Amino acid sequence: MDIAPRLLDAGKKVVDLSADYRIHDLATYEKWYQPHSSPHLLKEATYGLPELYRDIIAKSRLTANPGCYPTSIILALAPLLKAGAIIENSIIADSKSGTTGAGRAPQTATLFCEVHDGFKPYKVGRAHRHTPEIEQELKAIARKDVTITFTPHLLPISRGILSTVYATLSSNFDHRTLTDLFLQEYGSEPFIRILGENNFPATQFVRGSNFCDISFKIDQATDRVIVMSCIDNIVKGAAGQAVQNMNLMCGFDETDGLETIPLFP
Repeated sequence: MDIAPRLLDAGKKVVDLSADYRIHDLATYEKWYQPHSSPHLLKEATYGLPELYRDIIAKSRLTANPGCYPTSIILALAPLLKAGAIIENSIIADSKSGTTGAGRAPQTATLFCEVHDGFKPYKVGRAHRHTPEIEQELKAIARKDVTITFTPHLLPISRGILSTVYATLSSNFDHRTLTDLFLQEYGSEPFIRILGENNFPATQFVRGSNFCDISFKIDQATDRVIVMSCIDNIVKGAAGQAVQNMNLMCGFDETDGLETIPLFP
């Protein structure tokens, strides 16, 4: 937020990977993060999820790259919320991330010997800073307030996010009907793959790629749909999505530079 205004004043376009321009409401941002030094740009910034805001991103000079957890959860739910297929306040998002999600700064909790052979939740009970970002975007899709239960977990792997999202169906939908909703929304998307019934996503199948793999299962006994969404948290969840946004903003082919990605780590 200190650097972006200077770049914009110099006539440059900006894709910001931080959270500084993702939250539209200043009070909400400052509650979850810190005082904002360029709040006048919050209303201008475009939320950089191409599958939802492609046309707006293409015209934007400031794009806020989404968080990794929000990317996986929003993409999982967007078709269902748009169609009114789920009850908005029944959503539970259970997400697991590799340790690169914590960044490269040395921290005891994310050292290899601390996470190896372990699996744990963290920031439980509306404590994670991605919560207001997720709810903001789900509200925009549903056009009504949405409150979710979001629990992140730390996996003993370097990269990858798998989100399992539960929601109560609003009517008696079958698998074919919901499949049609997902295909209608994402059928032509270059980086989203809708998997077949009983074919579930896994982190190793998106590793190093800009893909988001999505599948779902209906639990007839509880009238819930279980949507599974998988991304590489440092490609589609960060740098890859930033390149995708840059391509749109600069008039390049959206897939340029994203079909072969080097792996580190």
